Formats: sequence, C-alpha cells, structure tokens
Amino acid sequence: MPFIQPAPGLPHPFAADPVLRGCLRRALPPEVLAEVEPSLREMGDIALRMAALSLEDRLNEPRFVPFDPWGNRVDRIEVTALWKEAERVAAERGLVAIPYERAHGAFSRVHQFALVHLFNPSSDIYTCPLAMTDGAARTLLASGNRDLLDRALPRLTSRDPARFWTSGQWMTESTGGSDVGLSTTLARRDAEGTWRLHGRKWFTSAAASAMALALARPEGNPDGGKGLALFYVETRRADGSPNGFTVNRLKDKLGTRKLPTAELELDGMAATPVGALADGVRAIAPMLNVTRTWNAVTAASFLRRGLMLARDYAGKRKAFGRLLADQPLHLDTLAGVEAEAQAAFHLAFHAAGFLGRIESGSEDEALHRLLTPLVKLTTGRQAVAGCSELLECFGGAGYVEDTGLPVLLRDAQVLTIWEGTTDVLSLEAMKALHGCGFRAFREHLEGLLAGVDQDSPARTVRDALDRAEAWWAGAEEAGARRFALTLGRTLGLALLLRQGQWARVTERDPLPAEAAARFAAHRVDLLVPGM
Repeated sequence: MPFIQPAPGLPHPFAADPVLRGCLRRALPPEVLAEVEPSLREMGDIALRMAALSLEDRLNEPRFVPFDPWGNRVDRIEVTALWKEAERVAAERGLVAIPYERAHGAFSRVHQFALVHLFNPSSDIYTCPLAMTDGAARTLLASGNRDLLDRALPRLTSRDPARFWTSGQWMTESTGGSDVGLSTTLARRDAEGTWRLHGRKWFTSAAASAMALALARPEGNPDGGKGLALFYVETRRADGSPNGFTVNRLKDKLGTRKLPTAELELDGMAATPVGALADGVRAIAPMLNVTRTWNAVTAASFLRRGLMLARDYAGKRKAFGRLLADQPLHLDTLAGVEAEAQAAFHLAFHAAGFLGRIESGSEDEALHRLLTPLVKLTTGRQAVAGCSELLECFGGAGYVEDTGLPVLLRDAQVLTIWEGTTDVLSLEAMKALHGCGFRAFREHLEGLLAGVDQDSPARTVRDALDRAEAWWAGAEEAGARRFALTLGRTLGLALLLRQGQWARVTERDPLPAEAAARFAAHRVDLLVPGM
C-alpha cells in the first residue's frame, strides 16, 4: 500500500481555543459569560460544519450576470452557496445585531467579536460585508438622520435572514484608495430635487449588498476631503432593476476570491445625503473605528485557525523517524507563531472591549482614535507573517490549493491593505497621538501593567515606551511605520503580561505568561538603532 498522509483535522474552534476562553473568563463578569457561552459553543459547531463546506466549495466563485435571458440589463452578482449559508447564520446569530441589542451593555461587543472570531475562518470572508454593515449602522446612528435610521437600521440589525440587509462601502476610486479626497464621483440634483451620483467606483467589495454608503462631491464643492459628502444609496429599485449603475467587471484578486468586489459605473444613481453636504470623510470616522476592529479580529482568527491545523498535523506527520510534535525545532517554530497569535488576539479584543465602552460613553474617544489604527496595522502585519510561517509547517502540502491551506495566507494579505495600509495608518496614528498626547498612551499601558510582576517583560514595555517617547519628541515621517509598530507591539506585550498575571494568580496557569515572555523576546521595539 502506498503511503497516504492523514490530513490535518480541525478541532472544535471554541472548545480547543484556550486563548479565547481564558480572555473571556478574565474580561466578562461570570453571569455574562454563563449567558453567552452556549452561543459560542454552538458557533463552534457551525464553524466546523462550514469549514467542511468551504473546502468542498473551494473552486466556486461569484459570478457576474449582466443580462437576463431576454436581454434586460440586470447587473446581478451571484454569490456562492456557502455565502448564502453564511448570510443566514450571520443574521440568525446576530453577528451585527448583538452590539445594537446591547443585552450585555458594553460587554456586547466582546460577545459579538468572540462569535466573529469563531465564524470568520469558515465563512469564506463573509465577515467583510458584515463589517461594513456594522460600520454603516454605527455611522447612521452617529448621523442622527431619523429618516434613514427608520428605513435602514432595522434591516441592518435584523436577525431575520429574509429581512436582513448588508451594506457596501463605496469610497475607493482609481485616483486614490486611502487618499479619498481625490474622489471624482459627482453628486448633482435633478429637476425633482433628487441627488444623483455620477462616476466610477473602482473597488467596491460586497457589491451584491442591498445598500451602501458612498462618498461623492456635490456639484460646486471644493476639491479635497472637505468637499466630499456622505450619501446613502440602495442598489436596487423597487422593481429589482439596478439603481443607476452598471457593473464593469468583478475584480480578479489574489485572495478573498469568494468576496464579490466590483468596478461600478454610476450613471445617475439616486442617493440621499446622510448629513451635511461637506466633510464626508469625517462623517465616515465611526465606520472606520468599527471596520478596523473587525479587521483585527479577522487577523487573529486566521492565525488561530492556522495554528489549530498545524498542531493537529504535527501529531500526524512523521519526518526523520519522529512525529513533528516530538521535534524540538518544530515546536519552537510553533511557539513563536503562538506568541504572535496571542498578542494579535489580545490586541483585537482590547479594541473590541474599548469600542463597547466608547459606545457606552465610558472611555476616552481621543485615546480610541489612537488605539484603533495601532491595533489594526499591528495585527494585519502579524497575520501575514504568521500565516506564511504556518504554511511552511505543512511543507509542500501548505502550497497545494486543494488542501485548503493556501487560502489562509491569500486572504490574510488583504488585512494590511483594506481600511488603510500600514504606512497610511502609521501617519494617522501620529495625528491621533497629537490629539491625546503620549502621556495618555503611557498611562493606559501602565494601567494594564498594574499588579503585573515587575520582571523583565514589564521592563521591556517601559524601555520601549521610553525610546518611543524620545523619538516622538523629534518625530519625522520616515520613521512613522517603525514608531507605530513599536507602539502596537508594546501594547500587545502589555496585554499579554496582564493576561499572564491574571491566569497565573487566578487559574494557576503558567502558559499565558510563557507566551508573553516569548513575545518579549521578539522584536517589540523597532526603533532600536541598527535593527
């Protein structure tokens, strides 16, 4: 009989995730944890089933249908069967609804993102439209536009799949991605007073969504971001025909291939201003705080899924006469990825908890404007590097598409790009730091370290803060990336130390503290000369 290598198996995503469960035990009151834990176990069951379906459906991708059989222009995008299933699960399980129902107040965001963490790696990146839907709901609430809230919010936050809407986010044009102030989409009023959008949106993800928030420049407004306004659009008229748009093509992307991303031509699309007819970039800030948090949770979830598969495989694969699980070098490699994955996880869930408290009015918004880009840019880099390392743990099988492994890396790559590249977010973090001050950031980290044994990892945090503060005093743009990543990784270490101290004292578990020590031995301070 020829040798057949057993495939890696996926353990139960919730039961086999001590990092998630340990974080929830620390972060949630016992009564809240008792209430939400059954939903998390059920989502783990669903994630197992959907992971198998995703692998079976690997070659199926969205399809663009420009015409119906009789020649009518329909510009319809047909999504995959798994995406339809993911939509049903997401609606019924409240993946958008939970933070708006607020059953657990500020803790509702932690519950929501714990479910997302389990759901995402099995969903063929259906989390992208969910992130934009959550962001749209938050943006509409911030706008106070009662008519739009009454019309859209009940659908965006519905648990009924037949009523549930997802939202797109139409900002990117060929003139600029992150520099949205270069937008050339024009908003013009017709004779009846309806606003109509004209232009090309070069990269619109979740193009099959029922609605979108779009940036456009009202006719006569000045150039730049201040001249843009935020508009609400519904993609279909009452009869189902396209609302003043045509699909030029679906994008042929490196990853997120199950996510329909389209290039759209807007030719008189009916639209409604969300708020003022200017300062549209500022109006989308609530959306970015939400979607960047989704981005970070997605990054952490990809790393956790890859580690689960790699650890199972290590117990099945023999090389040089021993299982990989018995080889110290392989275990050391996995331990390095584990430390980065745990830091990414705690960064993501720190942002999630902070967002919930911001929405409850109990946190500093100026600090939030700094933490969100720091967390997003740091976890995005960690996901790409970590998923690359994990594919290597499978040898050649990690490079073969029908194992289902390469998609982890291909999909992770978008996380450093969507909602701001590392460079763009580094500059944004510097701007936010001017608003809250370096002292506020330092005090935030000192608060995380309260009660932590003053061992060498805690000194690593303070040493990195000292160097970053010295750099900040004479900051230059060229070093912004290294500065921002230093702040992000230092925050990650502080969070690991907090979790490690809690686990050691409360649960007599030394493993989280070991992950913190391993992470501290990595490059935390990227401002060190000569590195």
